[in-house]
Order: sequence, then C-alpha cells, then structure tokens
Amino acid sequence: MARQAASIILAILLLLPVKSVLALEPSEMLKDPALEARARALSAELRCLVCQNQSIDESEAPLARDLRVLIRERLAAGDSDAAIMDFVVARYGEFVLLRPRFSLATALLWLGPFVILAAATAFILLRRRRPIFSDAERALSAEEKARLESHPPVA
Repeated sequence: MARQAASIILAILLLLPVKSVLALEPSEMLKDPALEARARALSAELRCLVCQNQSIDESEAPLARDLRVLIRERLAAGDSDAAIMDFVVARYGEFVLLRPRFSLATALLWLGPFVILAAATAFILLRRRRPIFSDAERALSAEEKARLESHPPVA
C-alpha cells in the first residue's frame, strides 16, 4: 500500500513540470512542422495578458489560446513573423512582448540602469574632498584671538 502511494506521488511530481508544456492543445497544432516551429517560436515571445508572467505558449488561459490560434491562422495565411508580431503589438500594445523592443518610448527602460550606474560612478570618482573652510577663513582674526585669550578656559 505504501509502495503504491509512493509511486503515485512520484508520478504526480514527475508530471507537474510537464503540465505547462502541455498548454498547447493538439487541435491547435499545424500540420506543417516548419510552420508549427515558427508558431511555437512566436508564442514563446508573447506574454499572456492574463497570467503576465508566462508566455502564451505556456499559459492555459483562454486569451492565450486565442492568441496561439490567431498566430497559427496568420502563419497559414502566409504572413511573415515580423508582420504577425507587428499585428499583435498593434492590437494589444508593447506590453504583450516578453522582451520589449528598443525604441524612444522604451529607451529609459533599457538605458536607465546604465545611466544611473555611470552617474554614480562618475560622482564617486570625480568627487574631491574639499575642506569646508579655506585656510583664510579658518584663521582667527586678531580681535577673535584677544577675546579667546581674555576668557579663562571652562573646566
């Protein structure tokens, strides 16, 4: 009995990682292996708008399935990969891309960390330790020296 339970638990644990791979239903797959490979590559590049942390290739959400079907329909119609990506981005916005494109709108996203790092490095390297007061300001005037000497030290 314990051996059977252990084997069932082991089988479940082994099949858990496979679950996300099986999000693609057999009815969605294209008959042409080359087109199917292109569809899988495109699906891996697009974010599931419901899950937001998975590609549509991994997601089981209905919207992800609709996007997978849309990609396959466009591939079967003869669209190029770039045309399909442009169509999906035009429809859902840049957020649908797992890796945003480099553009003026996303330049801060891509370059911001490097700019901050360069500015911090420059600040640290170029910072000079300047005294708060210059030597002329630090010296006491004759009047200040006389006043200082006239008062006994406080104990």
